[in-house]
Amino acid sequence: MDALLEVRDLTVVFPTARSLVTAVDGVSFQIAPGETLGLVGESGSGKSVTAFAILRLLQPPGRVTGGQVLFEGHDLLSLPEREMREVRGARISLIFQEPMTALNPVMRVGDQIAEALTCHGLAGWTEARRRAVELLDAVRIPDAARRVRDYPHQLSGGMRQRVMIAIALACRPPLIIADEPTTALDVTIQAQVLDLLRELRTRFNLSLLLITHDFGVIAEMADRVAVMYKGRLVETGPVRQILRTPEHEYTRSLLAAVPGAR
Repeated sequence: MDALLEVRDLTVVFPTARSLVTAVDGVSFQIAPGETLGLVGESGSGKSVTAFAILRLLQPPGRVTGGQVLFEGHDLLSLPEREMREVRGARISLIFQEPMTALNPVMRVGDQIAEALTCHGLAGWTEARRRAVELLDAVRIPDAARRVRDYPHQLSGGMRQRVMIAIALACRPPLIIADEPTTALDVTIQAQVLDLLRELRTRFNLSLLLITHDFGVIAEMADRVAVMYKGRLVETGPVRQILRTPEHEYTRSLLAAVPGAR
């Protein structure tokens, strides 16, 4: 089966006053249609930078200095910005780590979901508002027809994350990148959000790039795992294989941090 996303030898640098810091160093991986790849590593290992580079959302002075990001037959790194804007949200969506900073605090959540549809020309405003209610219902927000009029501060952390997932799903993209989607949530809500992502992946036949520092999340969610350390991938393989026989010392140390893992 052809890969939906293929990252080849991606390199990202950040200039400093004295030198160039290589945040992502020759990273390569693939994601097949319907597959979940877990990208795991500690904070600062380059996971989120990889995600932002794929979507060309790197903050200056960070820049891609090498590699390709092939998606649906196109190298995203060489697309004109106008075409790249059509990919973001419509073909590849991003679920941010902290929904309170990603959501517009002065805009009703239903309007934010509807905007994802209207800005890509997939629905008029009335239809988009109707779809927003359906999407809130799909991500298990109770009384969706009423909650669609709420502002982000009126929702709990778990509900805000569900709104982010609804926005990501709005255009039915084949690939969703979830950047630490449960980090800011308590354990019970984390489990609910992961269960929701699993259900939605099956329901909508999604591919998922799941970025996390938690091997417990990877064990529960991913088909394959790529272990990132200091900007490089040090080990990649099926989750069960890596859990049973990790080869790299860093992978073993990550696993040792998971309660009851080994």
